[in-house]
Amino acid sequence: MPQAVVFDLDYTLAVPERDRATILEEATTAAGAPSLTRESYLEAHRRNLTTETREPIFADLLADTDSDADPAAVATAYRETIADDLEALPGVESMLAALREEYRVGLLTNGPVRAQRDKLETLGWDDAFDAALVTGELEAGKPDPRAFEAIAAELGVDPADAVYVGDEVEADVRGATDAGMTAIQVLLDGGPDPDPGAAASVHQDEVATAVPAVLATLE
Repeated sequence: MPQAVVFDLDYTLAVPERDRATILEEATTAAGAPSLTRESYLEAHRRNLTTETREPIFADLLADTDSDADPAAVATAYRETIADDLEALPGVESMLAALREEYRVGLLTNGPVRAQRDKLETLGWDDAFDAALVTGELEAGKPDPRAFEAIAAELGVDPADAVYVGDEVEADVRGATDAGMTAIQVLLDGGPDPDPGAAASVHQDEVATAVPAVLATLE
């Protein structure tokens, strides 16, 4: 029987009202930076380790332009725009509260500390979990097993007694299972097909009702 349930944040419990490319364009305009593509941003994200903020990403992107925009200012504008645009999926707040009556409930999310902590504050979720970790605070991020081991330790459970819920195949499903956790995959419209490594899959729109139902079958 699982003793803990751990959730990813973005696209698992909360989603932006607009697409990330639009948010990026709004943030760069507000900070006086040139237009940046979502693809170039993702490439720079992969090249740069983010711990506290996204400043290294934007410093990388702006280095190849004639702009004198401050990378820190662009990172702040992007962080604030994303946080303001975020909304919880229907019913997940009630689900989290109900699950805490039966399980230890945690959050493990990839990303820089200030960005992810701002999202939790904006959503009013500072106290929604028994433990919440951002990988920018850790030695390694998902899919590294150390990230999953860290949240299990915070919750006081063995990874084998925890279930991880997330939408990304590599970072979430395979990362969790490699760490010894059971994985539930969240399916997005146009996203990856169900991965055979997941114990179950649920559609994003049904997370609040489907995850508790799956957990009941694992008991």
